Amino acid sequence: MTEAVNPYAAPRARVDEVAANPEAEATRRAHITQEASIKAVGFLYYLGGVGVLFAAFGALSGAREAPSGPYLAMLFFALAIGQFVAGWGVRKLRPWARIVGCVISAIGLLGFPVGTLINAYILYLFLSKKGRTIFSPEYQDVIAATPHVKYKTSIIVWIFLALIVALIAFALIGAFAGR
Repeated sequence: MTEAVNPYAAPRARVDEVAANPEAEATRRAHITQEASIKAVGFLYYLGGVGVLFAAFGALSGAREAPSGPYLAMLFFALAIGQFVAGWGVRKLRPWARIVGCVISAIGLLGFPVGTLINAYILYLFLSKKGRTIFSPEYQDVIAATPHVKYKTSIIVWIFLALIVALIAFALIGAFAGR
């Protein structure tokens, strides 16, 4: 007695949830919060690049009053390009970006008190054992082996980010309305 086969039935197969590489997945899960924090620093470098770009345009617009304006603008444009390149490298977790980020953060330590605190934390992220691991080529292989492991951002972080963006927007509106 054979069972009749329904050609219209959904296929039946046993699917076991087995990670392709459990060691790589464990490594990624152990480092995922540090990885997300480092990628956030790359985003901060993008924002810094935009700010320095605005400063470059400001120096160009004030070049008529000061003879050093064009030179200052060129310096700001070079710094903006450096910030964008550093942001891209940090977001992609390139090993060279760790060195560039450390140099930028070492300079940022001079911005006392807020810049010192933020850049000290960035240096901790880059120079800690987990930070060195994340920028290593071996960790790139771990990322390639575990594309399904993602960082989940807390709702508290999203609320905090929305408040910061709202404060910046209100500050900009107030600055332009005061003109």
